[in-house]
Amino acid sequence: MRIRENVCNGCGQCVAVCPVQAIKLVNNIAVIDNNLCVECSVCYRDANCPTKAIKMDRLKWPRIIRSPFSNVIATHKLTGIPGRGTEEMKTNDVTNRFGFGEIGVSIEIGRPGVGTRLSNIELFTTKLSKIGVEYEKDSPVTAIIADEHGHIKEDIKDERVLSAIIEFKVPEEILPQVLRIIRQVEQEIDTVFTLGIVSRFMKDNSIPVINVLSQEGFQVRPNAKINVGLGRNF
Repeated sequence: MRIRENVCNGCGQCVAVCPVQAIKLVNNIAVIDNNLCVECSVCYRDANCPTKAIKMDRLKWPRIIRSPFSNVIATHKLTGIPGRGTEEMKTNDVTNRFGFGEIGVSIEIGRPGVGTRLSNIELFTTKLSKIGVEYEKDSPVTAIIADEHGHIKEDIKDERVLSAIIEFKVPEEILPQVLRIIRQVEQEIDTVFTLGIVSRFMKDNSIPVINVLSQEGFQVRPNAKINVGLGRNF
């Protein structure tokens, strides 16, 4: 995104809507910090700029990777998937993506207002790959994992995005290892992240995964959708 300084009237509407505080008024002119900007285009779409001073430039690699991880109307060129994750975890009753004895896991790194560098993905994936998790093949994050060790592509590590979602499944007996890795990364990461768990109800309507989560120190409620927020407090 770019501000045409000769047109900007300093109204500050773009400053108010930026979800990562990347825009400031300097000498009554809006200025975008390109390092902080995640290319979400919220200022372009929603600031209602009275002088149309906000311009969307054509992005080049590797900066172009910021847009699909941040812009809600963008599509990932690598996967053809819009949004930051797949629909599988929210439509499991239809797709049967996760069967009995399997646990689906999502880890969303970063949030609007905070953001994340893509390098934070590796804090999880290099450890998770060692225990043999099965990454969701259509996930945008899976598409940028460069090798079997869980490293992401070197030239995009420093790119900043609103959030990125790691999606995978494991046999239920492996879940405690996954949860311990998450606790370890919680001490290392410099942003927030959210853990999502998908499992099947048993025939008696019990949810065995809740006991596993509780044993590993995760407090949950048996709702249809449960978010466990972890990471640094901001």
